[in-house]
Amino acid sequence: MTDVLQNPAHQVARCVLQQAIMELAKWAEASLPEGWKPQESSNNNAIDEAKSLLDWGKDAEIGHLEVLFDRISLKKDSTNNRENHYWHPRAIADEKPKVPYPQNEKPADPNFEQLKEEIRGAFKNLKPENLDKLPLLGLLIEKFGSFVSFAQSDVALVDMARSTAAVASALAKNPTAENLRLVAGDLSGIQNFIYTISSDGALKSLRARSFYLELITEEVVQRLLEALELPRTSIIYAGGGNLYLLAPDTQSVKEKVKQVRDALNQDLLKQFQSKVFLALDSHEFQTTDIQSQKFAESWSNAVKGLAKQKSKKFDSLLEEVLSVQDTYEPCKVCHRDDDPNLKPLKEDEPGASLACGTCRRMFRLGGQLLRVKAIVRSKRDEIPLSSSLSFSEEKEEVKFLKFQDIKYYLLKDKPGNLHLEDDEICFLINNWSISSYTYNLTIPLFLGNYSQKSNPSESGAQDNAKQEVIKKEITTTISAHEMVDQAHGIPRVGYLRMDVDKLGQIFAKGLGDRQNLARIAGLSRQMTYYFKVYLNNLAEHRQENLPKTCKQLTDDVRQNLLFIYAGGDDLFISGTWNEIIEFAFDVYQSFRCYTGNNPDISLSGGVAMTAAKFPLYQAADLSGEAEDKAKANGRDSFGAFGCVFKWSEWLGTISEDKIGEREYLQPETMPELIGVLPFVRALHNPENSESIPDYLRSFIRNLLLTAKLQDKAIEDAKDKSDEFKKDLRYFLHLPRVAYTLARLPARVRDAEGFRPVRTSLKSPYNAPYFRAIATWLEYLNRKSNRKKE
Repeated sequence: MTDVLQNPAHQVARCVLQQAIMELAKWAEASLPEGWKPQESSNNNAIDEAKSLLDWGKDAEIGHLEVLFDRISLKKDSTNNRENHYWHPRAIADEKPKVPYPQNEKPADPNFEQLKEEIRGAFKNLKPENLDKLPLLGLLIEKFGSFVSFAQSDVALVDMARSTAAVASALAKNPTAENLRLVAGDLSGIQNFIYTISSDGALKSLRARSFYLELITEEVVQRLLEALELPRTSIIYAGGGNLYLLAPDTQSVKEKVKQVRDALNQDLLKQFQSKVFLALDSHEFQTTDIQSQKFAESWSNAVKGLAKQKSKKFDSLLEEVLSVQDTYEPCKVCHRDDDPNLKPLKEDEPGASLACGTCRRMFRLGGQLLRVKAIVRSKRDEIPLSSSLSFSEEKEEVKFLKFQDIKYYLLKDKPGNLHLEDDEICFLINNWSISSYTYNLTIPLFLGNYSQKSNPSESGAQDNAKQEVIKKEITTTISAHEMVDQAHGIPRVGYLRMDVDKLGQIFAKGLGDRQNLARIAGLSRQMTYYFKVYLNNLAEHRQENLPKTCKQLTDDVRQNLLFIYAGGDDLFISGTWNEIIEFAFDVYQSFRCYTGNNPDISLSGGVAMTAAKFPLYQAADLSGEAEDKAKANGRDSFGAFGCVFKWSEWLGTISEDKIGEREYLQPETMPELIGVLPFVRALHNPENSESIPDYLRSFIRNLLLTAKLQDKAIEDAKDKSDEFKKDLRYFLHLPRVAYTLARLPARVRDAEGFRPVRTSLKSPYNAPYFRAIATWLEYLNRKSNRKKE
């Protein structure tokens, strides 16, 4: 491999990032290390051309950053009357950064003094050799340049610097090239690999499989960068099984992309029995398209090209796919039948299921992920690790993942003085600490990886033998049995799936004539930050990370959650059912605030609730079905308790003009309370649901019965007129609700605090929500024998 110090693509990328650092230093009046000089490049023409394409002019300045999400519009001219939002200038915290929310006005401090002071303090501690390291340069710009603009008011300095470096690297050997290539990749079959496993060790295994696929994506990226001799700044986006990077338009690039694809697919076929396939291709586009909406068209064309590859998977390996294979007893976890050496999944547990090598490795890895702080990518069979870094003190614990000739070593801490060879890479997980990046080739790796720690001593759902096994798994993740034991009311595990609505359209046309490489890179980065970085802190430190306007059922701080996957634009999370419901509400409101409440950027999601031993792949299917129903409800919706409504209906924020049957209901007055959450909040006693009065328990069950009778009547009237069905939906409940209210004690029924509930329940506007309200309350107040569950 060409020495990166002499590689033209690496040289120009380093020069661009050094120039961005000098812009930061000049703006903050910060001193750079004495004796350091920026690297001179023999490819200044490539840099100048890249700057010209991206409007990085000589008069470019750092300033307040307008929120790019405000520019997104999926309807013509819908941005004209929107309010502008601004990011508060800040540095990204070293660890666990809080969710940032934009503000309506420009920050009060026009001089950015707090940020400048942080920059001056950080730059003061740098050494001359630090600023010659591409990864550290990138980290400094990301840490201090993600919330300030440069050259254009809605383009962050980090996005301008990286995009310019990517274009300059692609032009390094031919600055006047008329065309470039967009390399696009997609790991298909991810859901088959992650979800189709049995309940044996499922939560641990799923979490590990999700993590493993992130590493495979990183491996694809690294193989491409090495083959094409490009720096990491050439990556536009990588995560969630997808990747995009910029490359020169040469025949060599086309051939090398194909070679990387074929080699990796051969290994994927061996490891995963054709479940996982890498679609990888490159597409030519005009260099000048970088600065216009045409780049989004090239992006869309690249995605279409990948779809063609996915329709004929492994076509270059058909002989291997179709060859007769020996079969053996299937693995009890993933059901593959090509492994003759099945062994117990849990060695310390009598009668444990027999599992293949991959599933055993995933199970052990899943138990360690909570402690992994760094990952080393190496070709060495052994790396000398100290006890403070290695997991080797535990019997047969996972020390590395292997992919072809590459090993991924898992470390309990950042490597510090560990000597790494020139071709080895250290990934630091969710770490922005500058001191961690001053040695070797160190790269940040963002992971949505929050999990509550296992605490079997608090769990009544485990017998003594199982507790002893769990205690040996030091600092492991919470189990499904612990989740049901910690659940409020009915003992159930909740599974939440959510994703961004119309994301493809947002990237393809959302920015309109403002579409260019830097802005698309900015959208990708900010989506990645939210799902892979900020969600971790929202789960762990709930109240500190919610927007001030957030509506909540409770203000509980403990989060019995486990992130199975979070990244790109979607998530799959398990936890106690009641916290999963509340977390879904938190995520939606947080994300909407994060994106400036843009009506064209929304989330849809669904929740499934099951017993602890319910097959996890079926739970994944059920939550996926609930999410699909939410999408089918016009998106911006949520499915739970067998009901699907718009988020505004769940939260009680729906306005009269958004009600679908408002013309039919027009004579009726809008009630004081409307929707689901306001009633649940008014009727729920979070302090002690086990001792709620019998009359209130009876009231809740009568509400549920009313909803069931209403649904049955509507179903029986399916052949009747629409007007008749509307009468049933909105007015059939009134006599029974009046009866239910009349049965309450007078001191409750006539209390001033209960008045909004009493009057609003009788409103036809709330008739569609009875089932969700009553079911939610019934689950919260359910008395149960935990041992039977």
